[in-house]
Amino acid sequence: MSANERPDDLVVVRPEGLYCPSGDFYIDPWRPVARAVVTHGHGDHARPDMGEYHTSAAGLPILRWRLGERRYRAHQYGAPFQIGEAWVSLHPAGHVLGSAQVRIEARGRVWVVSGDYKRQSDPTCAAFEPVACDTFVTEATFALPIYRWPDTRDEIAQIAQWRERCAERGEAAVLCCYALGKAQRVLAELRGLDDRPVWTHGAIEAGVQVYREAGVAMVETRPVAELPAPGRSSAAAARDAFAGELVLAPPSALGSAWMRRFRDAQTGFASGWMRVRGNRRRRNVDRGFVISDHADWPALLDSIRATGAQRVLATHGRADALVRVLREDGIDAAALATGFEGEGA
Repeated sequence: MSANERPDDLVVVRPEGLYCPSGDFYIDPWRPVARAVVTHGHGDHARPDMGEYHTSAAGLPILRWRLGERRYRAHQYGAPFQIGEAWVSLHPAGHVLGSAQVRIEARGRVWVVSGDYKRQSDPTCAAFEPVACDTFVTEATFALPIYRWPDTRDEIAQIAQWRERCAERGEAAVLCCYALGKAQRVLAELRGLDDRPVWTHGAIEAGVQVYREAGVAMVETRPVAELPAPGRSSAAAARDAFAGELVLAPPSALGSAWMRRFRDAQTGFASGWMRVRGNRRRRNVDRGFVISDHADWPALLDSIRATGAQRVLATHGRADALVRVLREDGIDAAALATGFEGEGA
């Protein structure tokens, strides 16, 4: 039993992950278990080798893409289903396509495990839905007052302007962003602002196709791999072809051989971490754009209060800072140690 655990808790921490004793299932387990309820498809939440996966219907294509064919049980948002002695339902988290909060009702009490979530509008997924509960397990990735997000449309407009300036210099604009969620959100937000095609790294294009099949509208994309790689006879022509183009790539592409195909390029990064100038320097990129799929500081506080929860357990990131502020507001708050790492920030 952890220091903050109580004998009648509906969710407790076990070596395999967050465990619900009433239902005998785990939420986003980090080790193989017989039954997993998965909040969304990022790698630190959806891991392979579970016996059975419960997921939102909207999130099922994401899990199939990342985990392959498994034993899945898909549920519509808000539709309750029973596991053991617990009634469970999944509710929109607004994080990425198909992301869900997990509501658990058992023994006369209600807990909600949020997974990752955000409150900003996002054309690629259902909006976060506050769910009333007794105990709320919240993420705390950006739980410091310095993290306050600008309007995403303004950041997208800056990306379009950055591309124009790169084009004037004959450079490619290579924007790094996470392959699941962030890249698709940028492509969707660009519609109506800059409808020119965007080139994509293969890791991103695979997710784009999953989103398109789910009905998410985005600007046209073209895989970078369609053009010859450096080392072939037409390499110089291929490098020239990207001058003035916007290219989306995963962060892992920075500094890799893949980048050599762009003769002249500016690099950018789209992430909530770009709110802090030092993070941009550490990433060694030319431009930072503050676009996050997590709640910022005001949104965390607003979301927690909207649940009406009298007890809050904060996990990942700056949990200690959030716990301190919540306690000052009279909420029974504590940190909860988990194995989540924060992909897609």
